[in-house]
Amino acid sequence: MASGLDGVVAAETILSHTDRSNGMVWVRGHDLPDLVAYYGFEGTIALLWDGFVGEGLTRAGITAALGQARVIAFDAMPGWLPNTVGRTLFEGMRIALAAQPDTADAASLIGAITVIVPVLVRQASGLPPVPPDPALSTAADLLQMLHATPPGAENAAALDTYFTVMAESGLSASVFTARVVASTRASLAASVMGAWCTFTGVLHGAAPGPTLDLLDAAEAQTDLECWLEAKLRAGERLMGFGHRVFAGNDPRAQAMRRSMDAMGPYAGRLAFADRLEKAVAVAIDRVKPGRTLPPNVEIMAALLLDAVDIPREAFTLVFAVGRSAGWLAHAMEQQKTGRMIRPVSAYVGPPIG
Repeated sequence: MASGLDGVVAAETILSHTDRSNGMVWVRGHDLPDLVAYYGFEGTIALLWDGFVGEGLTRAGITAALGQARVIAFDAMPGWLPNTVGRTLFEGMRIALAAQPDTADAASLIGAITVIVPVLVRQASGLPPVPPDPALSTAADLLQMLHATPPGAENAAALDTYFTVMAESGLSASVFTARVVASTRASLAASVMGAWCTFTGVLHGAAPGPTLDLLDAAEAQTDLECWLEAKLRAGERLMGFGHRVFAGNDPRAQAMRRSMDAMGPYAGRLAFADRLEKAVAVAIDRVKPGRTLPPNVEIMAALLLDAVDIPREAFTLVFAVGRSAGWLAHAMEQQKTGRMIRPVSAYVGPPIG
């Protein structure tokens, strides 16, 4: 049996296909560059959800639905916010999600998450919540609610690119959790809660923050290759390097880099990321000749989120805004099958009988 269920087909889906050899993700027949150029986050949601929450969904329709959902979610905020005082951001998100009703539909849940994130981050800094602007896109409004000022066009576009390319990536651990929960005929709210809990692990959605920590530490080294080699020999994990699907050809990272190039002043940090990638290649060849450790999407994700002034402790929460579109698409697709997911285990304990 494959460790970690590698290569095991656990579901049939019409939502996406990952071509690891050619480095591409397809969402309902559209490749990632097409999604970024013509669809954006709300248009990608329309593709993912079409047939599950209605037929012929459009970018404009989803934008309007999510805008109204944010207004409703903000009005409901007093029902859960007091319970998050003194809690970590991860715990606050869990508390806020637990307050969502089982009757909540997909748009309501993404609207709620988009409001929850800036409210919790501002509360942690002693700042009051900022109401949403339903006329804005999800990315622009999240930045507006977080910073209490309209975002620059480049920042909003960069975050929209991030949400678009991270919305769907097949059966990741959190997506699989969402499908398992939905398969029991539990609510979409329960599926999102289960997905969020899975997402908080450092090997999954919690990776971007530690990745930025690694970048900061690496940038401070006088002998970068020796520092990296020492970490590898000590068996330490290099956050932002290595991936179980892509081998250094992740199209999501490429799309994010293009959006960051358009921001101009941040190019210097991108140059260091290139230098770090080369240094890691040298170090891994010394420690484990013949092995490779390519950068994964988290390098560009961490740099992009930092570039649009997201606090690193909130990276995972912001990541969840984009990924929740995929969680919900998979949960709704699983609900349509009517079949509960019930795998079996292989017993390897002491002899029986």
